[in-house]
Amino acid sequence: MSQPPKLLDRVRERIRFKHYSLRTEDSYVQWIKRFIFFHDKRHPAEMGALEVEAFLTHLAVEENVAASTQNQARSALLFLYKEVLGSELPWLNNVEQAKKPRRLPVVLNEDEVRDLLARLDNVHWLVAALLYGAGLRLMEALRMRVQDVDFKRREILVRNGKGFKDRVTMLPDRVASRLQRHLATVRELHEKDLAEGFGEVHLPYALERKYPAAGKSWSWQYVFPSGNRSVDPRSGKTRRHHLDEQTIQRAVKQAVRSAGIVKAATPHTLRHSFATHLLQKGQDIRTVQELLGHEDVQTTMIYTHVLNRGGHGVTSPLDA
Repeated sequence: MSQPPKLLDRVRERIRFKHYSLRTEDSYVQWIKRFIFFHDKRHPAEMGALEVEAFLTHLAVEENVAASTQNQARSALLFLYKEVLGSELPWLNNVEQAKKPRRLPVVLNEDEVRDLLARLDNVHWLVAALLYGAGLRLMEALRMRVQDVDFKRREILVRNGKGFKDRVTMLPDRVASRLQRHLATVRELHEKDLAEGFGEVHLPYALERKYPAAGKSWSWQYVFPSGNRSVDPRSGKTRRHHLDEQTIQRAVKQAVRSAGIVKAATPHTLRHSFATHLLQKGQDIRTVQELLGHEDVQTTMIYTHVLNRGGHGVTSPLDA
C-alpha cells in the first residue's frame, strides 16, 4: 500500500496546480518549514490560529522583520491551511504587526538616467532601457517572449504581471531597432539549440500538454535567454531559461557607481523614474496607472511627490 504524500510534497503539488512561480514555491515551503520548527516540529494539522499568531508575532517582535517579510510568511501559512489542509483560519487579530515604513521611491533625474544607460552595453542596456522606456518590472522584462513584442504597433504585451494581470505598454523607438538586431542573434542561438536536440522553453499553465510542439517554436522563446542551458527543477528537462535577474542587478549597480550617482538606485528605480518623468511632462495619471499596471490609482499617486519643484511643489520663501 503506497504511503500518502508528505506535507511539503502536498504543498508543492498545490502550488503548481495554482500556477504559482518557482520562486513563490520555494519561499512558501521555507516559511512553512520555519513555522513547523518554531513549534517543535508539530504537524500544522494539530495547530491553528493561535500558533500562527504566535509565529507571526515572533517575527515582528523578536526578529524585527520588515512588514513585507511578515506578510510573505502570513501568505505562506494561510495558503497551507486553506489550500492544503482545507482549514479556514479566523482573521488574525492578535498578531503584532511589523511596522511598515512609509518611504518615497528613489527617482533619477533625466541626466542621471542618461549617464546610467551610457555605461551599459548590449543586453544590459536593452533590459535597462525597457525598464525606463516602458515602465517594466525587471522580471516582466526577463520573462518576455518573442511574440509579446509588436514592432509594427510599437507595443509590448506584459503577460501575467503583478496580480496575474496582462497589460499593454509602449515599445520605445530608441529600443526597437537594437531589439530587432538582438532577436536576430537570439534566433541563431535557438536554431543551434534545435540542431543539438534542445530548443524547448517552459510554457505557462497547461499549454505544454495542449500544444506539445509549442515549446520549441520561435514565438515562445524568451527575448532575453540565458547564456547556458539548465535542468528545469520541476520537469527535469534541459532547457534554456531566461537571463538571471542578478545579472542585470549587478550591471546596474556597477553603472550607478561608475556614473557617480549617489542615490541608492536599482533596476526598479528605472521604473519609478519612468512614471515620474511621464507625470512631469503632463501625462494623465490614469494613463500612467494603466502603463504601470497599478490596480489602485493611489499607488501611482506616490510619484507626484517629485513633480515641479520638490517639497510638494511649493516655492521656498527664500527663493521668493
